[in-house]
Order: sequence, then C-alpha cells, then structure tokens
Amino acid sequence: MKTSALQIARRATPLEQLSQAIQQGCEVSVKELESLLSLLMDKKRKMEQEEAESSLQIMLEFLQLLRKRKVEELNEVENDLQFIKEDISAVEKHRMELYRARGRYAAKMRMLVNDSSAVTIRPSLIDKQGSGIISGSSISQRQGYAASDTSQNRKTDARALENVHRTDSDSQNSDQSGLATARKRSIYAQLDDIQGYYLQKRRHCTKQSHRQEETVANVINREGYCAGLEDFQSVLSTFTQYSRLRVVAELRPVDLFHSANIVSSIEFDRDDEFFATAGVSRRIKVFDFSSVVNEPADAQRPVVEMSSRSKLSCLSWNKYAKNHIASSDYEGIVTIWDVSSRQSVVEYEEHEKRAWSVDFSHTDPSMLVSGSDDCKVKVWCMKQEASVISIDMKANICSVKYNPQSSFHIAVGSADNHIHYYDLRNIKQPLHIFSGHHKTVSYVKFVSNNVLASASTDGTLRLWDVKENIPLRTFRGHTNEKNFVGLVVNSQYIACGSETNEVFVYHKAISKPAASHKFDSDQNDPDEDMGSHFISSVCWKRESRTILTANSQGIVQVLVLTA
Repeated sequence: MKTSALQIARRATPLEQLSQAIQQGCEVSVKELESLLSLLMDKKRKMEQEEAESSLQIMLEFLQLLRKRKVEELNEVENDLQFIKEDISAVEKHRMELYRARGRYAAKMRMLVNDSSAVTIRPSLIDKQGSGIISGSSISQRQGYAASDTSQNRKTDARALENVHRTDSDSQNSDQSGLATARKRSIYAQLDDIQGYYLQKRRHCTKQSHRQEETVANVINREGYCAGLEDFQSVLSTFTQYSRLRVVAELRPVDLFHSANIVSSIEFDRDDEFFATAGVSRRIKVFDFSSVVNEPADAQRPVVEMSSRSKLSCLSWNKYAKNHIASSDYEGIVTIWDVSSRQSVVEYEEHEKRAWSVDFSHTDPSMLVSGSDDCKVKVWCMKQEASVISIDMKANICSVKYNPQSSFHIAVGSADNHIHYYDLRNIKQPLHIFSGHHKTVSYVKFVSNNVLASASTDGTLRLWDVKENIPLRTFRGHTNEKNFVGLVVNSQYIACGSETNEVFVYHKAISKPAASHKFDSDQNDPDEDMGSHFISSVCWKRESRTILTANSQGIVQVLVLTA
C-alpha cells in the first residue's frame, strides 16, 4: 500500500501533490501560506492576462479579416458602380445620337412635304395667268388670292400632316409603351440573374482590358461601348424580346386517350422542310411542315409512314443525305431508313438491351453513334456491317450526341448522374467527366462546339464548357422527376418539357424561364385530374422562333415565341 501510494504520488501533478499535502494536514506556517497565496494570485493574474490577450488577439484577427473582406467587397462595389456610371454615360450618349438622327430625319421629311405642296400649287397659277384673257389688274388680284390660297393650303397640309404624324405617333407610342412595359416586367422578374450576368460580363471585360489596354481602348473609343456591355445589350434585347409561346398549328391523334400515342422523338430534316415523329406506336411519320402550318387540321396527313418491329425511342436525320433517317428502339436495334423508298437501308443489332439514343455526325454523313441500357456506346459506319467502336460505360446510357464541329468528339449522358465527353481516337478514358446533376442525365445537346447543355430527372438543366471543363449555369423552373421530357437548343435559347404538361423556354444566359406554354386539358380525359400527361419531346426549327412540341397523348403543337 505504501509502494502504491508512493507511485501515485510520483505520477501526480504538482498541484495534486500540494492539494494532497494540505489535505493530509501538512504543517505549514501562516507566513508560508501567505507566500503561497501571493504566488498563486500572481499566477492567476498572469493566466487571466494571457487569456484576455489571446481572446483579444483572436478578435483582432477576425475583425482585420472581416475588414479586409469588406474592403474588397467595397472596392468591387465601387468598381461595379464605376462600370454602371460609364455604361449609363455611353448609353445616354448613344441614345442622344439616335434622337438627333431621328430629329434630322423628321425635319427632312417636313421639308420634302412642304416642297411637294408648293410644287402642286404653282402650275395652277401659271395655267391661269397664261390664258392671256385676264387683265393685269385681275392678274395681280388673282396672284394675291393665289398667294393667300397657297399659304392657306400649306397651313392645311402642314396641319393634316401633323395630325397624321400625331395619330401614327400616338399609335406607335401606345404599342411601344405596351412592349416596353412587358420588357420591364421581364427584367424585374429576373433582376438578380440579369444583374449577375451584367456584372460577370463587365468584370471579365475589365480583366481583359488590363491585359490588352490599347485594343480595348480603341474599341471603346470607336464604338462607345466596351465588349462586355455590347454582349450584355444583345442578351438583354433577346431575353426581353419574347415572353410567351403562341400555338400556330396542332396535330391530334384519332384516339386521344390511347397509351401508344406517346411521341418519344420529333426531329426536323436537314432543310427544315419536313419533320418526323416516332414513339410507342412503332411508326415513323413524316410531315410536310408548311402543310401542317397552312392547311386545316382535318386535312393534315403524314406524307410518309414507316413501320418498326418495336417501340421507338429516338430519331436522327442525316445532316447531308436528306432522305436518310436513323432510329433506335426498345429491342436495341439501330435502323437507318430511306424515306423516299420507305424501307430500311441497314439494321444494327449489337445492343443487348433497349437503345435510348442515336445521332448522326454533322461532319461525316456515314458515321452515327448510339447508346443503350446495356451500358455501351457504339459508333457505326454505314459502310460497315458491325460497329467500329464500342465503349463500355458501366452505367445505362440515356443520350449520345456528336459535337457539331467534330466527328471524333461525343457527349454521353448516363444513369450515373454524369456526362462523359469522349475523343473517339482514344476511348480508354473520357476527356472530361462533368459532375453536378443529382439524378440520371436524360439528354445532352450542343449549343455550340464548346458549350454543352444537359437535362436530368433532378429537375434541372445545366450548361457546360467542354473546352475549359467548367460548369456555366443551372436552369430551374420546370418539373422533371421520372420521365424523358425532351431537350432542344439553338444559339440563344434552350427549350424542354415538363411533367406538368408544359413547355419551358430558357435564355441561355438567364437561369429562370423566359416563356412557357401549357397544353390544353381535355375535359373528357380520365387521367387529367391525376396530372399524368407530360411533354415527351421538343425540337427547334433551326435559328427561328418556331418550336415543335409533343406530349404523352400524342398531341403535336407548333409554337412560336412572341412578345
């Protein structure tokens, strides 16, 4: 017990040893206790001071860090305010130039009108004076009347012209006022996104100006706008130009409530003259676009129909051979059809499960790519009977797309929530893997050769820079949790469907919808109350305001973006 107590005492801290000694009744004098207490108090004050100093040091560092961050924010805000001030000055200057030009044009038109009215009056005077019968006094008298008549006529013409201008101006101002109000409403609704895009462009322009001061200065001096402001003006103009979708034509199936009506794919041909639809009905139907738009609904019939053995999932027109169209189906078969003969040209049957997507190359008309539930991407050449490339992705493939400027680069959307970007000359690993979606990537489409759009059942669309390997923007507003609702792009806009039976259009620079359109509900539809209908495919008429849309009932509508 003594040994154990000795070991415990050796392991004890000095404080514990002192506490034990006092508790055990160690003989200590009052003087020694006072000295010990004084030492302890000094130690206590020193520790309290060190703790206070440490606490103040931490607070000081925090405040300095906060001040630094706020100063940076203040500098950024001041720089932004300077951008805005410069841009307001540039816009007002340009606006005044336009007003002056319009004023000069109006003055020139008034002079032309006055000259024309004077010319019409002078010949009548000459005819009257040239008869030779009227006396000189009569002539002078009539000249006075003619002068007064001329003056009166000019006043009348000027008054009439002013009334016409005022009427036209009032009408024009009324229309412009309504349009301006609609545009302002669009800006207020998306103010945060528009502000973010403006500041992003202007800051980027400023960074470039530091690198290329002379070049940018020349641009500003010559045009009055910097490149960032000019780009932003273009975006703001296109974004606020259209705010709704208008139906211009519609195709409805005979049996509206049949489950085989779902249109899985709708695509324009090379020249936008014909479009094809395909889906669960196992038929490819080709329509003449002008006939659909211009003829009555009851007279609209497909110009070509072709039957497939299985349900169809995707279509892709050949970008060079106008009469060739490729299809993928639920049995995994990729078929190339000749529309003119209504027969299949070749069938590829290597996929082991449902093939979801097929796409012809934009640069090589003999090449196409497909993706399937067998987790394989296959590249085909029309000159060969078997696939020329096969990529095992380890996940279901939902969408494949060729880069429009390359026959070697493809984007693949899959059930692993990622987008894989491949160079077909080296398929051991993808060039980039884009991560951000939280559920299956259902569609991939190229906005340009460097910008890719994707859709997912997580209810978002995303833009990616395939050159810099960075995400650009996320779009939200539509509903998409389980179905393939379509995705289509052009140089400015992105359109997709929704499980609310609506079509949504986004401007590529703004993350919220610019316009939307809901398909009309049918009062006799037993499934309408359950909200079971959804948009199943969409397609742009290239570089136009026209969109083809189809839903799960098989209804096809031609929509046009309007103000």
